[in-house]
Amino acid sequence: MQIELTVNQALYSLDIDETTPLLYVLRNDLKLNGPKYGCGLGECGACTVLLDGVPARSCVIPAGAAVGRQVLTLEGLGMASSPGFMQQAFIDAQAAQCGYCINGMIMTAQAAVSKNPRLTRDEICKALQYNLCRCGTHVEIVEAVALAAERLQTGQEHE
Repeated sequence: MQIELTVNQALYSLDIDETTPLLYVLRNDLKLNGPKYGCGLGECGACTVLLDGVPARSCVIPAGAAVGRQVLTLEGLGMASSPGFMQQAFIDAQAAQCGYCINGMIMTAQAAVSKNPRLTRDEICKALQYNLCRCGTHVEIVEAVALAAERLQTGQEHE
């Protein structure tokens, strides 16, 4: 079946089964490796993307459910040569250890901070509570999100 998906502001026409998990389409067909396969049950957050600005678990969302919606992946925030403000904050705070959870943490944090750049640390923790980090880098991750929020508030997100 032919479906059209808008991913990172680009329109793709794909010949796929609309019940294929969005994660598989992103990774296998579009070669976007930001979202990771973690649990396959929508529990860990490694596969998180933004659907119309809202965090969504791409491992449990059929590709057909994303038709007509805006899908944003980690790659859509920025690249290594020009990271987005949230990505840069994670780099500056050294908020990655193994890096497996970072996609979900960044995408979830991006949505939370975009909605409310004045998040408290408690609100940051609440926003990220359903994203699992096996390495225990939570302190650095919260610090990175707080840094990104502070930069966004002060207009320094592009520094």
